[in-house]
Amino acid sequence: MADESKPAKSGLTYASSGVDIDAGNAFVEAIKPHIRRTGRTGVVGNIGGFGGLFDLAASGYDNPLLVAANDGVGTKLKLAFALDVHNTVGVDLVAMCVNDLVVQGAEPLFFLDYFATGKLRSGVAEKVVEGVADGCQQAGCALIGGETAEMPGMYEQDEYDLAGFAVGAVEREKLLPRNNLEQGDAILALASSGPHSNGFSLIRKLVETRGHDWSAAAPFVQSGQTLKAQTLNGQTLGEAMLAPTRIYVRPLLAAIKSTGAIKALAHITGGGMTENIPRVLPDNLCAKIDLQKASIDDEAARLFGWLASEGDIEQAEMLKTFNCGVGMILVVAEADADRVASALEENGETVRRIGRLIAREEGQPPVVYHGQPHFMSGRA
Repeated sequence: MADESKPAKSGLTYASSGVDIDAGNAFVEAIKPHIRRTGRTGVVGNIGGFGGLFDLAASGYDNPLLVAANDGVGTKLKLAFALDVHNTVGVDLVAMCVNDLVVQGAEPLFFLDYFATGKLRSGVAEKVVEGVADGCQQAGCALIGGETAEMPGMYEQDEYDLAGFAVGAVEREKLLPRNNLEQGDAILALASSGPHSNGFSLIRKLVETRGHDWSAAAPFVQSGQTLKAQTLNGQTLGEAMLAPTRIYVRPLLAAIKSTGAIKALAHITGGGMTENIPRVLPDNLCAKIDLQKASIDDEAARLFGWLASEGDIEQAEMLKTFNCGVGMILVVAEADADRVASALEENGETVRRIGRLIAREEGQPPVVYHGQPHFMSGRA
């Protein structure tokens, strides 16, 4: 006879362990409209298969090289969690990958995302993918697939992690950087939209230790301004810091095509100009940067000036941690500098000539600064 004093055992299910397959399927259906709006020539099939398909031949390349990049958003996600704002980090995710493709002269073709969370909240996940689709549209690439992983116990409540993967193509003879960089070449800079997706561990520590509130009015933004996409005009500190990473793909590809004069490009991410410019220079050349000319955007200058002052951060540390207002570097022949700048300005970019290449002496660092950025306000 059964022991009726013992409770009946209930069968375990995947859902009882914290993973809801039905919710995952519903999420895929919900994001399909966002995926469809990123469609472009070359995409084969629909979302939902075991892999995304892309027909390179249909994209019109004759002798292409494929270029691949992957990245994440870093601890900027912590700010998104704190403010419950999730659409901008999707743009960041795409930007960090496709900007790394275009510096090699490559056109981004397709993108895949990885979204991992402890508990799938469809509203949040949809906002993230909406941002990914926005970024893909800005870059002209297709979102052809991804992975959504629900992993109870791996992440804190209401938190998630992101990774992105982008593939592009460039004609073999147009690959950047070129091998003809020389002394006297001009260095041009494009404005950033803020910290982009780098340095947020330091930013968060500064805000925490100095007793600031993400929801308070941004101390470096003039009163009466409102938040606008791709700018620093935030009403609060958190909004200003969440400004999405600028995507430079379309203006740069247009300038590469129309001028044929861009010799090298450097995406200024973690490590700042100090660590990213050397990645495209030969050992015999050095970049000489005039920091006074590198303060491109007044709004960015106020933001980075506040970080430097409030955190008591030295100039060398600022330049090695943040983009300091410069999101992209170009190297062009001196004779071509004006027409390249004009081509970029016609496509909405803010451009400044901030330096030139010089011969590198023994023991000299690959980037030499002179002057001081305006935002340092006399600090060493």
